[in-house]
Amino acid sequence: MSTTISASLVKELRDATGAGMMECKRALQESGGDLEAARTLLRERGMALAGKRAGRVTSEGLVGYHQSAERVTMVAVGCETEPVSKNDEFQEFAKKVLDLADEQGPEAVAQLEQERVELVAKLGENILVTGTERYEAVEIGETLGAYVHPPANKLGVVVKLAGGSPELARQLAMHISFGRPEWLSKEDVPADVVATERQILLKSDELEGKPEQAKEKIVEGMLAKRFFAAQPGGTLTEQPWIHDSAKTVGQALGEAEARVLAFKLLAVAE
Repeated sequence: MSTTISASLVKELRDATGAGMMECKRALQESGGDLEAARTLLRERGMALAGKRAGRVTSEGLVGYHQSAERVTMVAVGCETEPVSKNDEFQEFAKKVLDLADEQGPEAVAQLEQERVELVAKLGENILVTGTERYEAVEIGETLGAYVHPPANKLGVVVKLAGGSPELARQLAMHISFGRPEWLSKEDVPADVVATERQILLKSDELEGKPEQAKEKIVEGMLAKRFFAAQPGGTLTEQPWIHDSAKTVGQALGEAEARVLAFKLLAVAE
């Protein structure tokens, strides 16, 4: 004989968990009307669903940031579809992630894991915190910047400079969102990676028939344009500056007497 579950008990469980009315009623029936047991059952089901959705791509979501002169914090929270990215509860969760990362640091976001799992169960999609970063200006003359690419707000960049201005820092963040460099400068590229790229170019059809003594020089030119200055990829300082392609990012920074201390690109997809 099935247990009769009152509407008020279903509402109480729904208010406490945020789960749907039918899920709440089913959990209460299976737990014999025990409210705590029903909450545990819903939590277990949420964890199971979160596990099933875990491998799904989060191609939608939100990137947001908080910024002051002393600190900039950015987070990326992904979901599977655009409607969920506009859902009030998803947006509230994303804001909570950002506020917590800003106040306590990126590692504090782990405190929201249970809430994330419950939201996955409620909205029926994989929801992930795909990135968090917080930079602080700890030395005199350090400048922070951030940029989120509109209108979708699915990709953003934070930067930290020695010298420069807030406007330059924002322009640099905007450039990085477009250029997506893998490294800061030539010196940061592993020697074996450069050696491999050089060998590939040396064996390319473009060098066929060229004098041996000219090949090395040609390859160096190809490396400079196609590898170090590549967009996306390449090195930040060698890329053409999107705000004035007549100069490189490195030249623009040099003119402003600024130096990049750190940068991070965050996106809703892992």
